[in-house]
Amino acid sequence: MNLATTPTVKSLADCAYQAIEKHFHKTIKWEKSVKKDEDPEALHQMRVGMRRLRTAVSRFELCLNLPKSASDKNIGKIARILGNLRDLDVLKEILENNYKPHLLSKEQASLEIAFSTLAKQREVAFSQVQKILKDETYKSLKNHFQQWLEKPSYQPLAHLPIQQVLPDLLLPEVSKLLLHPGWMVATQVVNSEVVVQSNWTPEELEKNLKNQGKILHDLRKQAKIVRYQMELFTDLYGEAFSTHISQVKCIQEILGMLQDSMVLNEWLENIFKSEINEQISGLITLLAVNRYQLWQQWQPLQQQYLKPETRQNLYLTILPSLSIDN
Repeated sequence: MNLATTPTVKSLADCAYQAIEKHFHKTIKWEKSVKKDEDPEALHQMRVGMRRLRTAVSRFELCLNLPKSASDKNIGKIARILGNLRDLDVLKEILENNYKPHLLSKEQASLEIAFSTLAKQREVAFSQVQKILKDETYKSLKNHFQQWLEKPSYQPLAHLPIQQVLPDLLLPEVSKLLLHPGWMVATQVVNSEVVVQSNWTPEELEKNLKNQGKILHDLRKQAKIVRYQMELFTDLYGEAFSTHISQVKCIQEILGMLQDSMVLNEWLENIFKSEINEQISGLITLLAVNRYQLWQQWQPLQQQYLKPETRQNLYLTILPSLSIDN
């Protein structure tokens, strides 16, 4: 097992406490700024904090005695409401920075219709954020986490050495990632070998994304789960483990940008409807070009993770080298 050298053997309880403490405090650090709507970065950080806190709770729940209010479900509810607002900020940022400067003045003017709609949707989403942060669900969650951190409570399993249980914690989600049907998009099986179709035209890509985009988006979500989970244990492994995290992050980011482009395209279609080609045809073309470029970046990663040696290497990096007496 490619484990880093540590001065003492940590227990499962030690790792669980460290992760929950870290991500809980990082989350509530941004609360005041989010309530005041001062900085989009604060919202982003609080959302990420909630997601990482949820990962810590869900991964370690088998060894914890947490109050019901500090549950995976409640954390997820708050994270989704923060996420709805953050998604609108991301749409605005993408439109303003990545596309608007490259449009003709006529299309830039038409785009103001989209920005106006976006502003109205953001008002609604922000009011929901303000509401949930004042709600008893959030207050109770925050108070009970603070109480638990002051006086943590564990199940008996928590006292096992972390090195003993690391593979059991990591491998289930890693297996879900490697066996996800999203890897099979744009492939053919020839003589029991998976062959990636790398000759799709832009038109073929668009057609297939409409049919299979949700599968790829789900693969991206699973990559995010695995990445967050692996990052809980970075200090217990070596360089090879960190390299795998970087690769999983790359999968998440490329598929995330592809999803962002698809969501933006659909959002614009809902606003402009039948007039979309008349009003912003240049923008729609740029979005399609962006998706095709992202697809070219995605396929080498897809090919890499369909290779048996890549999958085996990831497993061997996680698994311990145990000597078993016969």
